[in-house]
Amino acid sequence: MGLEKEKLDTSIIMDEDEFNRSIEPILSKKGNVYAASPDRDPNDINAHLKVGFEDVIAEPISTHSFDRVWIGSHAAFELVKFIFYRLLTTLLAVPVAFILGIVFGVLSCVHIWVVMPVIQSFMMLLPSVQVVWRSLTGILVTPLFHSMGKVLSSIQVKTTEN
Repeated sequence: MGLEKEKLDTSIIMDEDEFNRSIEPILSKKGNVYAASPDRDPNDINAHLKVGFEDVIAEPISTHSFDRVWIGSHAAFELVKFIFYRLLTTLLAVPVAFILGIVFGVLSCVHIWVVMPVIQSFMMLLPSVQVVWRSLTGILVTPLFHSMGKVLSSIQVKTTEN
């Protein structure tokens, strides 16, 4: 899309000695300058948020803007996305994490100390309830439906065509 051509045209204008001098303090202070950052989404729960410029804006082969416009819009998109993400996370990350910590703490406490004991109590009572329920069904419901079945079994339906 013209991006390849643009990359070939760009070059870094720097004297070889100046380049070596400028990088020496960095290398002497730190052993590994480009250490891989830890994966902050190891379970990949936010895979759907990995959106790039090409995922949002795409020009078909038959319709292209100027190369500089394409590169500029790509740079603007990435820069604005980066700045707004950093700005919003700076403002919202700590308060939202605090609120979510409270919410999940309360939910965990309620689940552990209220919900599970109630469920276990019901599970302990169910065998007794099952015996009582079978007795009531056998005494009341079964004879009623047997009687209704005998009464309704004598009904005959005949269909005729006109």
